[in-house]
Amino acid sequence: MKYIIIGLGNYGRVLAEELSALGHEVIGADISESRVENIKDMVATAFVIDATDEQSLAVLPLNNVDVVIVAIGENFGASIRVVALLKQKKVEHIYARAIDLVHRSVLEAFSLDKILTPEEDAARSLVQLLDFGTNMEAFRVDTEYYVVKFTVPKKFIGYFVNELNLDTEFQLKLIGLKRENKIENCLGISLTEHNVVNELPENDKIQEGDELVCYGKYRDFQKFWKAL
Repeated sequence: MKYIIIGLGNYGRVLAEELSALGHEVIGADISESRVENIKDMVATAFVIDATDEQSLAVLPLNNVDVVIVAIGENFGASIRVVALLKQKKVEHIYARAIDLVHRSVLEAFSLDKILTPEEDAARSLVQLLDFGTNMEAFRVDTEYYVVKFTVPKKFIGYFVNELNLDTEFQLKLIGLKRENKIENCLGISLTEHNVVNELPENDKIQEGDELVCYGKYRDFQKFWKAL
């Protein structure tokens, strides 16, 4: 896919580098010459432009890419103006970064494809780490419900799946299990990978290294973790 990323600060730079590393074509743009210089060898091309200027913005192939991402965060006015110009130029798919609730509220008026909230997402991840005391991956469905993946606690090892009683005791629905497997690569080096167990018999025993994927309310995940 082809992307234009406008704003190459910390967030925009990482976004550009990661998308490029995955094989996507990325065009970067920033008003700072040093930022463009730092990333130009990692993306397809990069431009030093003031994207708030309509004529300067016109040098970008806005309608020949899949998504235009406005990653400007520190300058509220610049972010809003760039989004407005993109809408004026009828760019079909626009993502924009919001740094606070006011910024987000204004961006919502443009009916964008997606509003990005990296600071908010990072804060949530930290809260979950502090709250549960363990690394976990969580997908927020809405304000109450989450899908959470976590490595099974040691006290679960050896129990049958149906003995966990996650549904009846904690109102958490077990929707998947990933099992740790040891493999050898072509050089004979031992590696660990996790594979999804599609068929999950009720009498299957939990093993060390298993990862559970559950769905439920965040407060029920808290109750479950405290009960351990």
